[in-house]
Amino acid sequence: MSREVLLLVDALAREKNVAREVVFGALESALASATKKRFKEEVDVRVSVDRMSGESESFRRWQVVPDGELEDHDVQIILSEAQKQIPDVQVGDFIEEELEPVDMGRIGAQAAKQVILQKIRDAEREQIINDFLARGESVLSGTIKRMDREGAIVESGKVEARLPRDQMIPKENLRVGDRIRAYVAKINREGRGPQLFLSRTAPDFIRHLFANEVPEIEQGLLEIKAAARDPGVRAKIAVHSNDRRVDPIGTCVGVRGSRVQAVTGELAGERVDIVLWSEDPAQFVIGALAPANVSSIVVDEDKHSMDVVVDEDNLALAIGTGGRNVRLASELTGWQINIMSAEESQAKSAGERQSVRELFMAKLDVDEEIADILIDEGFTTVEEVAYVPINEMLEIQSFDEDTVNELRNRARNALLTEAIATEEKIGTTAEDLLTLEGMDRDLAAKLADAGVHTRDELAELAVDELVEATAIDEERAKDLIMKARAHWFEAEQADSAQSGQERAQA
Repeated sequence: MSREVLLLVDALAREKNVAREVVFGALESALASATKKRFKEEVDVRVSVDRMSGESESFRRWQVVPDGELEDHDVQIILSEAQKQIPDVQVGDFIEEELEPVDMGRIGAQAAKQVILQKIRDAEREQIINDFLARGESVLSGTIKRMDREGAIVESGKVEARLPRDQMIPKENLRVGDRIRAYVAKINREGRGPQLFLSRTAPDFIRHLFANEVPEIEQGLLEIKAAARDPGVRAKIAVHSNDRRVDPIGTCVGVRGSRVQAVTGELAGERVDIVLWSEDPAQFVIGALAPANVSSIVVDEDKHSMDVVVDEDNLALAIGTGGRNVRLASELTGWQINIMSAEESQAKSAGERQSVRELFMAKLDVDEEIADILIDEGFTTVEEVAYVPINEMLEIQSFDEDTVNELRNRARNALLTEAIATEEKIGTTAEDLLTLEGMDRDLAAKLADAGVHTRDELAELAVDELVEATAIDEERAKDLIMKARAHWFEAEQADSAQSGQERAQA
């Protein structure tokens, strides 16, 4: 039998043009799979085939895990038990028990050969993928081999890749035999079938198309800092020049638009706006909203958003059809952009000013005139009044030193009163809610007002209920609720694993 094994390995290695070691590895996997069938439970088996004699050895294995962390006794053993057999064994090592080698005749030579051939095909495919990746190419050029419900199979030499339907440019009519280019978006090394997954809608695709058309990008003279796309309709890219002599926008456009037209042609007519990247976020946003002209802009660092004011003639242009222009500008810059007219901006500013005025009048017990002076000097919170350096407040011409000290004392007393009230509200709040990631004491106080005192009570809320009760934004509300529910899912998984162990033992 050992001679037959060596002959089989040599024959398959020559036939498939792969190394003998690959075939030996496939043979060991096939024998291990066959050996596992002796057991009712799921076990871990290792088979070793001697490369010179063809003789094989089989072992059942248990991986060493720390005491108290045993999850499956069929494939694991705790450290203290393992050390009784091998004193110097470490966590992560394996304890092995030799088994009687499996007889190839018992599982059928043909069945074993099929397993081996599949392993070799997998190895061949893996080698093809590795050869492609070694070339450092991010864009694959190939021919559509076939179309199905899931999308298209693209063939490029020996490489086969999947282009899913949701990664095709909408309304693009692709057919078998068409030559296309696509960005390599993902590599899947699990399962059968194509391992490369392509995309023609990814922003990175347009980056690489421009890199192919614009030599200055490859030379490092230009950079594409960001890209955003509405596939097949419109895209925006932000470019930056590392050489003052090179005009980034003109270089990407090309002579008579030749370079940008080549990219547009590849993207089924997708219109591309090329804007100048800037380190200044406000300037970057102004450029990203082109061709609309911006009248003014207000940056909110805390919310990572900008209120952009445009005149009535530019309003529709700034927003774009279906909100496309502002949406792409937001994706490109990474800032939430709120487009508004001058009237809307004034109304918002007046509303915010009134809110701050009412806050100061209530918390500091001052009249409207004093509140307006504080607002005009840039104060927006009671904390700023309480803790801004006193010399800055003394510079306010309308206030003398006594007034400044009185305002600071009132502000600090108001904050102290709020802190005491907050502590009283969360006195009945459970520790599991207070220590939840993303929770703070002010938010916990608001939840207490709404009757929410435990992690489970928070987990039971809907997103809109949490937003209404606390006035936090929707994204934060979703995140908090998912974190509050996390222990439910962990418990379900543990119960499922326990049930599986009990069934296996039965």
